[in-house]
Amino acid sequence: MIPAQRLQEILDRFAFIEAKMNTMTDPPPGPAEIAQLGRDYSGLLPVVATIRDWQRAQADLTAAREMLGDPDMRGLAEDEIAAIEARLPALEEALRLALLPRDAADARAAILEIRPGTGGDEAALFAGDLWRMYLRFAEAQGWKVEILDENPAELGGYKEVVAAIRGQGVFARLKFESGVHRVQRVPVTEAGGRIHTSAATVAVLPEAEEIDIDIPASDIRIDTYRSSGAGGQHVNTTDSAVRITHIPTGIAVTSSEKSQHQNRANCMIALRARLYDMERQQAEAERAAERKGQVGSGDRSERIRTYNFPQGRVTDHRIGLTLYRLDQVLAGDLGEIIDALVAADQAAKLAEMEP
Repeated sequence: MIPAQRLQEILDRFAFIEAKMNTMTDPPPGPAEIAQLGRDYSGLLPVVATIRDWQRAQADLTAAREMLGDPDMRGLAEDEIAAIEARLPALEEALRLALLPRDAADARAAILEIRPGTGGDEAALFAGDLWRMYLRFAEAQGWKVEILDENPAELGGYKEVVAAIRGQGVFARLKFESGVHRVQRVPVTEAGGRIHTSAATVAVLPEAEEIDIDIPASDIRIDTYRSSGAGGQHVNTTDSAVRITHIPTGIAVTSSEKSQHQNRANCMIALRARLYDMERQQAEAERAAERKGQVGSGDRSERIRTYNFPQGRVTDHRIGLTLYRLDQVLAGDLGEIIDALVAADQAAKLAEMEP
């Protein structure tokens, strides 16, 4: 049974936010409050729509039952009752899902970081494969991708690539990609045809705004240097590459695009995301049981998926999902895997809410 009081509290909260956004106050709200109101409104909008759909069905059902006493309307009322009762289970399930605890970062853009792990040159090539997979998936969603830093490897692939991905619900869709991705295949440099296992690490962080993370100038050290790409290509003629180190935590981020000004901006975007993620991880650690669901903890050291080329399969180890269409997945067709991960997370949360 869905508690009516909880539904009314959500509707009241939404009405309050809507009124505050449409009313001039004195003093006017600051940037931080405006941003928070906007996030709260966007987050509650689909929940409120689902509540109202369910409430309308309940009201229609009550009205139809009241018509049963009228002989002239009884047949019509019985048809109406049957139709509504057939729809109610789906509406109630949608409502239960809408009422699940929300990750406050779900609506945010994401910072995607890919780095090769064990496997040398083959791992760097695999990091490049993963980057192209996510890039194609993002393009299919209509998301905007901006490379913040990239370090190509000598034989292809990447030693590191960091990008900002912006669009509707980016972090909500990509957050379960964090972890160790493993590949099993015969490297092009392998004369004996032996299958090698390599790995790459993916981190997906919610993009933080300046109002979320205040970084005093005294807490950072900015270094500029000259960078060069693979094989001596893309050499900067000036010391335009930038490394920013956050002194309290030791976190260092780099960007080596052509513009030093843009590199500083890119570094601050990545640094804010890292610090915001640290705060989230600390808060989540305090709610230890909350992240023990089927999709895992999101720990960067957790092996989450294997891409097996000889068998043409992809296996997500967290939910036991295996697909025999490796080529399509690497071409960016991630929808089925991501949908399954989201569904598993929702199922785990629903199970936690059961009395």
